[in-house]
Amino acid sequence: MPIPLATNVDLDRQRRCGFPEVIYASGKSPEAIVEIIGQLLQAKQRVLATRVDAEQAAAVSAVFSEIRYHEIARTLRIDPADAPPPRHFGKTAVISAGTTDLPVAEEARETLQWMGAEPLMIHDAGVAGPHRLAERLGDFQDASAIVVVAGMEGALPSVVGGHVACPVFAVPTSVGYGANFGGLAALLGMLNSCASNVAVVNIDAGFKAAYLAGLVASQEG
Repeated sequence: MPIPLATNVDLDRQRRCGFPEVIYASGKSPEAIVEIIGQLLQAKQRVLATRVDAEQAAAVSAVFSEIRYHEIARTLRIDPADAPPPRHFGKTAVISAGTTDLPVAEEARETLQWMGAEPLMIHDAGVAGPHRLAERLGDFQDASAIVVVAGMEGALPSVVGGHVACPVFAVPTSVGYGANFGGLAALLGMLNSCASNVAVVNIDAGFKAAYLAGLVASQEG
């Protein structure tokens, strides 16, 4: 006999919290992911799965042809035509320190797009070349919420926070040499930020930071 799938999808979350349940794919079988996606689509809800590997993506795409897999972000998305229209959003931005931070930054972008926002993306603007951020100040100073993604010493969110009047959601990444301790050095640096508008999420948690930024921006649209 086939083993029953241990899925219990929270289909009421969109009503309570404004957005549907999101699938964390790491550790899940393709069959479980397919089952959850099917329930979300049956309820006319948008689908976002994070931390999806290529093998899972291939298996799920064989069932749902409309799936969009983002290989760098490791996300799957479906926006069904009969889903409720997205909210109106204020301006959002995702700023990353270096190209090695791109997977986490792209996860943030995919999350904001799933919510209904269209974030401004600014890549490779780390503090080692401060002119790169300064050249783009005019593009993001009027944002309602910003996600900043950085590894190494994690200094970029504080610099961004000192230029804007909105919340900055900082994402430490596991990018760096040995004393970076897999992102712990960046996490501690961000937690000790002297910029009052900087809040910090977990290491590599692009989804979490983007979700929070989306909630803020959806109140100002």
